[in-house]
Amino acid sequence: MKKFNIRKVLDGLTAVSSSSAASQPGNKENDLIPETLQSEHFQLCKTVRHGFPYQPSSMTFDPVQKILAIGTQSGALRLFGRPGVECYCQHDSGAAVIQLQFLINEGALVSALADDSIHLWNLRQKRPAILHSLKFNRERITFCHLPFQSKWLYVGTERGNIHIVNVESFTLSGYVIMWNKAIELSSKAHPGPVVHISDNPMDEGKLIIGFESGIVVLWDLKSKKADYRYTYDEAIHSLAWHHEGKQFICSHSDGTLTIWNVKSPGKPVQTITPHGKQPKDGKKPEPCKPILKVEYKTTRAGDPYMILSGGLSYDTVGRRPCLTVMHGKSTAVLEMDHPIVDFLTLCETPYPNDFQEPYAVVVLLEKDLVVIDLAQNGYPIFENPYPLAIHESPVTCCEYFADCPVDIIPALYSVGARQKRQGYSKKEWPISGGNWGLGTQSYPEIIITGHADGSVKFWDASAIMLQVLYKLKTAKVFEKSRNKEDKPSTDIVDEDPFAIQILSWCAESRMLCVAGVSAHVIVYRFSKQEVTTEVVQLLEVRLQYELNDAESPDVGGEQLPAGGTSSPQTSVSHSHPSTSSSSSDGIRDNVPCLKVRSTPLKQSPGYQVELVVQLVWVSGEPPQQITSLAVNSSYGLVVFGNSNGLAVVDYLQKTVLLNLGTVELYGSNDPYQRQPRSPRKSRQPSGGLGDISEGSTTSEDRCKSPTSDGRDSSFSRSRSSSVTSIDKEAREAITSLHFAETFARKGEAVATPSLWVGTSLGTVLAVALSLPPPGEQRLLQPVIVSPSGTLIRLKGSILRMAFLDSTGAIIPPSHEPWYEPNAFDDRDEREKARKRRPVSVSPSASQELSETHYAVVCSEKQAKVLALPSQASVKHSITETSFVLRSDVVQMGSGVCVACFCANGHIMALSLPSLRPLLDVNYLPLTDMRIARTFCFSNNGQAMYLISPTEIQRITYSQDTCENLQEMLGELFTPVETPEAPNRGFFKGLFGGGAQSLDREELFGESVAGKASRSLAQHIPGPGGIEGMKGAASGVVGDLARARIALDERGQKLGELEERTAAMMASAESFSKHAHDMMLKCKDKKWYQF
Repeated sequence: MKKFNIRKVLDGLTAVSSSSAASQPGNKENDLIPETLQSEHFQLCKTVRHGFPYQPSSMTFDPVQKILAIGTQSGALRLFGRPGVECYCQHDSGAAVIQLQFLINEGALVSALADDSIHLWNLRQKRPAILHSLKFNRERITFCHLPFQSKWLYVGTERGNIHIVNVESFTLSGYVIMWNKAIELSSKAHPGPVVHISDNPMDEGKLIIGFESGIVVLWDLKSKKADYRYTYDEAIHSLAWHHEGKQFICSHSDGTLTIWNVKSPGKPVQTITPHGKQPKDGKKPEPCKPILKVEYKTTRAGDPYMILSGGLSYDTVGRRPCLTVMHGKSTAVLEMDHPIVDFLTLCETPYPNDFQEPYAVVVLLEKDLVVIDLAQNGYPIFENPYPLAIHESPVTCCEYFADCPVDIIPALYSVGARQKRQGYSKKEWPISGGNWGLGTQSYPEIIITGHADGSVKFWDASAIMLQVLYKLKTAKVFEKSRNKEDKPSTDIVDEDPFAIQILSWCAESRMLCVAGVSAHVIVYRFSKQEVTTEVVQLLEVRLQYELNDAESPDVGGEQLPAGGTSSPQTSVSHSHPSTSSSSSDGIRDNVPCLKVRSTPLKQSPGYQVELVVQLVWVSGEPPQQITSLAVNSSYGLVVFGNSNGLAVVDYLQKTVLLNLGTVELYGSNDPYQRQPRSPRKSRQPSGGLGDISEGSTTSEDRCKSPTSDGRDSSFSRSRSSSVTSIDKEAREAITSLHFAETFARKGEAVATPSLWVGTSLGTVLAVALSLPPPGEQRLLQPVIVSPSGTLIRLKGSILRMAFLDSTGAIIPPSHEPWYEPNAFDDRDEREKARKRRPVSVSPSASQELSETHYAVVCSEKQAKVLALPSQASVKHSITETSFVLRSDVVQMGSGVCVACFCANGHIMALSLPSLRPLLDVNYLPLTDMRIARTFCFSNNGQAMYLISPTEIQRITYSQDTCENLQEMLGELFTPVETPEAPNRGFFKGLFGGGAQSLDREELFGESVAGKASRSLAQHIPGPGGIEGMKGAASGVVGDLARARIALDERGQKLGELEERTAAMMASAESFSKHAHDMMLKCKDKKWYQF
């Protein structure tokens, strides 16, 4: 364990205030602080991804394993089992997933991509891997079909041909169905791409092929010729069989469905236009929109179900996308909130030749996943247990708290449970496969997301799961504008005026403070009781930046009681409702951007408004957006700043204590030469939350978050070229705030409450707080706020501050324990209750005089540690070429470190207090602003960010978590016995009929069909696949694979088994051929009987 000798580091260093840093003899500064954290404690890896798959493109379901797979336009795969069992994998090419097919009950999945490659995934390991890939060179893949319990995959192409792939070896068969042979002389033109392939449920030797132009061919695989051809003059979108194999149904581009008898190709038995208006005179109904997909499912007891998407009539402009369920004479039209990407009907049997007995429909929408219960009247939907609603309104900010107090999750859950919607299906969620991992991490974790509509969501993120606990709507505090014209002219954003920009939360006292985009701050208390607030408490603050020649501020370091500044600012504290308005010459002055509601507000249990603070317009100039925020329950203070200055508000007394322009914070210590700013100069946009480039923000940068101009960018403060250089120097934003019980002044003997303020020019200023005694006095006497004269300088904007005690442990900001604010009607009683509760302060206050603290300050470029009260420092440059976007001081096991995320994608960790580099990984090149705005670190090596508008990616930088991750992840594959095949019945067996099986091996195998052309496609072995693994794809050989995977899961590498299995594979393959039919009848059951 390395020891850190602060004397050596501090030797010869000068303190920030240019006086020399003589170590005071009585101090413990020279003592050794053991640093427990070493670089081997750090490792970076992705843990889990939560949320709705962004831009989904396809899905499939395994009816035996009960697992759902969704593919996306960026080549991602998301697999869902029972709630809490989820998995994310990625195709390296990033091409869109056009189709997915499970090898049912085999623990494998085939994906077809838009780059004409097909891949075989092994799902029998916790992190699925690709076993084989096949890349087509000359043809484009349009449709794939893998029959149940078959190893031969049919691949249809744009040219109209069908190739056949062996999914065990991922080689092409020499058997090809060419388009010209399929249609022969039935059509003069090319039939178009293959849009459908499936075998007749009762006869595997007959394959139906749908071509886009409207031609359907029933192909006899043995005789290699077409039995029947069916032509219709409208393009085909999809096709489905009746389970008896005597009829099939097609959906067409004119909104019609045609039902055909297999043996009468002349014309359809029936033509239906589900949404067409039937004319009186017997003419054809008017055409409708295309029916994109149809499914035909039978039931033993009643009428079959026809389920379709699309097909609405053209005159339903503005109508929402619909799923239509036709059952007997009834037709139900189910409206969806978003366009339908795909849907699947879940049935009781995996066998296509049995009554299907459908019980639910899974509908994949562009931004949601809906499951409909077919068995209940009115087709209710199931309550979705997955955390798919992260993006219900776009996420604008988030915070991550690992290792919270244990009582907070139950408290939030109990108030959130009352917010649940009613009317869901009574049945269990039907996607129920897989098993949970064995989570060893048991500390509570909470993620809080702020959204564009002003809502705040609390999520339980413990043990790599995610579920919503509670949702708070902050917009309820304001008057809603009824229509567009009614919008207040004082708005400073075009849309989403309630969007959340910053969250400050104290988990112990449960105080929550949010800053919104319309320069408003709301303070919330947590209560378990409903309350009606007659008048919402409101404070209006006039925070302006005046630096004119005439009125130069002359505030030195003297004490500044509430509002007592000689500067032109006044803190206006209006009674509610606000009386301020535009002045006589029409210049907006003293008006806030939003109007607080004047009617009584009913507040449910949960977070309840304590106080609203609004910044107002100043002589025609709108308030600048808030750039930093902090709340402290022990002091009863909330503090916030922007590019004009700083305001400190006492939320107990509902008063503004301090309201200063940034320049005035320095008093006479101002190190900058500032140009006076002309009072009438119009504001210039300085980039939104979304400006990370050198230039000003563009509309594309906005990532759907409310980042209209006029907001001080959190990331482009010292770089945005859209602000002139003089103004850039003059406008110094408050970027970081931290309450601490420490030594605010140099050489001070006792740690006292203080506020530390960091700015965009790299300055940290300490402000001393003098609090009246707790209880009644606290509500009567003012809190005194006075600059301490302490000034620290760093390069780049200040991002984060924290304090350590003499042992190197974090000193948390002091807080009071949570109490029920609505417990007593009588106010005096409540005050007595407050008096009884000690204000818990950090351990530092009671320690002896010779205590040393360490202030940790991190800016965009540097980290600095100062010994307090001597203010001797050690500095470390984090990055020269880039800049830090997010930095947090976090607890890691027994130690503390600074974690940083840079704009160049590097994630770093530095030890404390010596700032030794412990980790530096080039994790991801920063691709968009969303990641920059949402990245956050938490304790115990946890971190997260929004990887897409709908998904949270969690990562860990802890070696310990990386090693235990395998155990924590859920398992997708569980051994389940395949249901028995339907009984053929005595007469069917006697007189023929019933399902005809086919030895596909005989037709497609190399010995008969020969080899396919080499140039047609190339085989690429996958990273997760060695030849022996092909067993995972086939029945009998599957048992071998299972044995191998079982070994693999005990931590042994597949490679070690290579030689032993090679011999087994060779014999198993010949055995597989002869045993194939036998296997279908009776699988070796011993393996499964646990």
